[in-house]
Amino acid sequence: MSDYEIPRPTSGDVVERILEDHRLFEDLLREARRTDTDRAAARQALAEVLVAHATAEEEKVYPTLRRRADDITAHEAEHGEEEHAEITEALLAFLRARGTDTQKYDDALEELATVVNHHSNEEEQTILNPAREEVAEQVREELGVAWLTRRNQLLERGCASEEQVAALLDEAVEEGTLAPEEARERAEEVKAQAKEKAEEIEDAAKGER
Repeated sequence: MSDYEIPRPTSGDVVERILEDHRLFEDLLREARRTDTDRAAARQALAEVLVAHATAEEEKVYPTLRRRADDITAHEAEHGEEEHAEITEALLAFLRARGTDTQKYDDALEELATVVNHHSNEEEQTILNPAREEVAEQVREELGVAWLTRRNQLLERGCASEEQVAALLDEAVEEGTLAPEEARERAEEVKAQAKEKAEEIEDAAKGER
């Protein structure tokens, strides 16, 4: 549970309500960065709404949109779930950063912000835009009630303790939504090496001018 007051509407167009949560993510990320706020409370509020939002989407929204909108394919929905798992991974690292005035906290926050913002932008383009255009308003309203009911249930009971988020991450790996930790770590090493090599090539090219 969180000391921050998280809005809990009970009805509305599911597209617009999801967009409101995306803006809420941005607000809470900003609060978690500030040095004159209760960072611990902002962190927990962010964790709660991220988990409740994503869980309710996967249970109540994605399956229906896949059936109702031609431009929302199984791939788009599965990719959304994969990005939710990546957010869960980054969120767990953020929750495990002890204290709120350390470099580890700041680094984990920015990593989380990167994956959250990427997912929000992509979801808005590949899922929410087609839903707005192809899914009837009445269906979007019905989905809004279903999604918000589940979201609010999760918020009420508390859904984002460190232990709960760790369990969600384990579940994502077991289901094949996310690669095992060893593979993810190796992939990050390869990415870092590739980035370093690319920078060397660019620096060398600059020196030749």
